[in-house]
Amino acid sequence: MRYDENDRESKNIDDRRGQRDGGFRFPGSGGPGVRIPVGGKGGMSLTTLLILGAIMLLFGINPLEVLLGGGQGNFPDISRMPEQTQQAPRRTAERNPFDIPGLPGSRETQQETPGAPKAQDEMRTFIGRVLADTEDVWNDVFKSAGRQYKEPQLVMFTGATRTACGTGQSAMGPFYCPLDQKVYIDLAFFDELERRFNAPGDFAQAYVIAHEVGHHVQTLLGISEQVQRTKQRVSRTEANRIQVMMELQADCLAGVWANLNHQLNNRLEDGDIEEGLNAAKQIGDDMIQKRQQGYVVPDSFTHGSSAQRKEWFTRGFKSGEMKSCDTFNADSL
Repeated sequence: MRYDENDRESKNIDDRRGQRDGGFRFPGSGGPGVRIPVGGKGGMSLTTLLILGAIMLLFGINPLEVLLGGGQGNFPDISRMPEQTQQAPRRTAERNPFDIPGLPGSRETQQETPGAPKAQDEMRTFIGRVLADTEDVWNDVFKSAGRQYKEPQLVMFTGATRTACGTGQSAMGPFYCPLDQKVYIDLAFFDELERRFNAPGDFAQAYVIAHEVGHHVQTLLGISEQVQRTKQRVSRTEANRIQVMMELQADCLAGVWANLNHQLNNRLEDGDIEEGLNAAKQIGDDMIQKRQQGYVVPDSFTHGSSAQRKEWFTRGFKSGEMKSCDTFNADSL
């Protein structure tokens, strides 16, 4: 894809990488104080308390107020401290029960590699530019229809994060939460997309983002709500079939975006669309099931087969029109 330093990045990025929800909070640091048990069952040793006390003093915190539950003391604003004092040492997290080996983003498939921070910063820039392009296109499309497009936020996280739809896990892959209208992604997914799913290329990554933004478009148009209501009234197999229609429509909308974005910003290079089609193929339900269990169960599909995902992305790309994406009334998927 054609990008340079003059291309804008979206401001709707919430970078939560490295954060851990539910962590320890000192009194006065923006959350409720936590009383530390001293001695007895479950208490801390004297050595541990001395170490904690030294750390608190380093931050200008009175350890007595913490130990005695002294309420909201006059503690320094950590957000205004020099940058080096805000970064807590990284800890190895316990294995998350939701991590599924073999799926993109699961911790079992993540490896630390030299130069990763720089690569991730470059990826953040790329994601910001792709998201900005989705804003350009969908703002224009909605405006031409006499409607207003509400731009979604994209949350980058590591391992797990809180969402209005529950706890988001890396093992889930990229996803969209309609309740808070945000796209969530652990950047480790893109490494897995290339390394384990054989879908390299910058447009393959852009396709993934465009697909999730497609779900946001469905939410703004009221399609998501209708689908959820309908799924509650039908069997599991029928609900899966309806969900496949929903996902294939998001693929089609990603194709529409690719077409209009090229017209607007001249982004596509030779091989880009092939990268997107390959990504659609590699993450089809049938391909994933073959990798994971060696056989395919069509009634359990929730995103569509490789052929279906390629077909609907192509329809959207060739037409550049949303009306070509009516998967719910199509004669066949």
